[in-house]
Amino acid sequence: MSPYRVAQVAAAGGPFEIVEREAAHPGPGHVHIAIEACGVCHSDSYFIDAAFPGVRFPLVPGHEIAGRIEQLGEGVHSWWQVGDRVAVGWFGGSCHHCTPCRQGDFIVCDNLKVPGWAYDGGFAEAVIAPVDSLARIPEPLAATDAAPMACAGVTTYNGLRRSSARPGDLVAVLGIGGLGHLAVRYAVAMGFETVAIARGVGKADLAKQLGAHHYIDSTADTPVADALQALGGAKVVLATAANADAITATVDGLSHRGELVVIGAAPEPLGISPNQLLMRGKIVRGHPAGTAQDVQDTLTFSALHGIRPMIETLPLDQANEAYQKMLSGAARFRMVLTTG
Repeated sequence: MSPYRVAQVAAAGGPFEIVEREAAHPGPGHVHIAIEACGVCHSDSYFIDAAFPGVRFPLVPGHEIAGRIEQLGEGVHSWWQVGDRVAVGWFGGSCHHCTPCRQGDFIVCDNLKVPGWAYDGGFAEAVIAPVDSLARIPEPLAATDAAPMACAGVTTYNGLRRSSARPGDLVAVLGIGGLGHLAVRYAVAMGFETVAIARGVGKADLAKQLGAHHYIDSTADTPVADALQALGGAKVVLATAANADAITATVDGLSHRGELVVIGAAPEPLGISPNQLLMRGKIVRGHPAGTAQDVQDTLTFSALHGIRPMIETLPLDQANEAYQKMLSGAARFRMVLTTG
């Protein structure tokens, strides 16, 4: 096997540098993947800035990986073959031994193996990953489309399908950026009466383009909660915006037994009182991404419904530029690095 290139960060907060690594053979229960595309996710910044415990440098981030299996390690089931198109997301494998794993709840494994944290990630030409991290990519999906689905896609898709909403219910998506633009498409395809919530009148056309039935400008004089109640109250609000105040502002817009599903990562606390939840039986919960099977379900659903992420691609050599465009918000929702 030939050497391969990676985009690594030598120290916390440092720039990317392209270096060459010697190829290694996959161990038991692992596969060697030739990477074709890898999404640049905002969560990568937590590792690059050493905001998560146990981050080791030099660091190769990237947990939105799409490519082809190049070599199988010992003991890999015949379900997987060399040449198979696969994706690896935030769920990069589990320990199979902790209590959540023993209960079958692998995405909240105590020892979750996130690529770019537990092992070298996808800002590279190749990666070795555990076999339980693999999702099969349907043929209609290009690698550049499949890669962001392994994190941004599965998080929004799974957040909606595992919510209490049913077809015909009013479902609101807070934020229509990198996560939210996919969430709106999924909500519409699932049969929900879909509300897009964002800042400013300028996002109204985008919301309509994505298929939303209603648009709420969060900067308007009418509070977001009142606007939702005027539509009958939201059965579910999927909060993709990483803004605690904006998330808090939706709670009073929920219907009875309404559910706030939080997937936008923000360090600030939510300003919710117990009284806001008690009388109408409202629910607030966080939702992590999804297992490899959930990623595969997301990819299949996306292929069936013609759902694709809005992306901008750059070659691996331009990892610095791609990362900075993601951080600044200048990207077309999802930046994707390519190796071709």
